[in-house]
Amino acid sequence: MPDLSLTEFASLLTGMVGEIEHAAHEGLEQAAKIVEHEAKAELGHYQQAAGPFAPWAELADSTKDDRARKGYPENEPGLRTGAMRDGIQHVVQGRTAYVGSDDDELVFFELGTIKQPPRAVLAGSLIRRTDAVVHAVGHRFVGRLFGEGVVGGSIPIASGED
Repeated sequence: MPDLSLTEFASLLTGMVGEIEHAAHEGLEQAAKIVEHEAKAELGHYQQAAGPFAPWAELADSTKDDRARKGYPENEPGLRTGAMRDGIQHVVQGRTAYVGSDDDELVFFELGTIKQPPRAVLAGSLIRRTDAVVHAVGHRFVGRLFGEGVVGGSIPIASGED
C-alpha cells in the first residue's frame, strides 16, 4: 500500500463508509430475496422442524375434505389460490430487511389459531436458509472491502518487507 498522508487516509476511510453502506444494502437485499423465495417455495409442502419450530402438522381430515370439495388438491398446506404465497414480499430499509405479508391468512398460518396449529413459514425459511443469508451478506462486505478475488479465498497478509 502506498504511503498516505493523514488527509489521504481520512479520505480513504470516508470513502469506505459509503462502500460499507452500499455493501450492507446489497447484502440485505440479497438475503431478503433468499428468505422470500424459500418462504414462497415452502407453501404447499410439509416442512420439517426448523430451530425451535415444530414440523408442520398434517392437515385435518375436515380441511382436506373442504379443499377437495372446492377443487383444490387436498394435501397442500397453505396453498389454495396462491394468494397467500404471492403476498410474501421483502423490503430493505436502512440496515434492516423485512420479509412478510399484509395477508392476515399468513399470520394465522404462521402463528396458528384455536383450530389450526402453527406452521412457521417466515421464521422457518430464515432458519433453513441461515447459511445462505450469512454468505450473501458476508460476500458483499468482503468483496466490497477487499475485492471479489478475496471472497471465498483469503486476505493476503503484508510481509512488512518493501
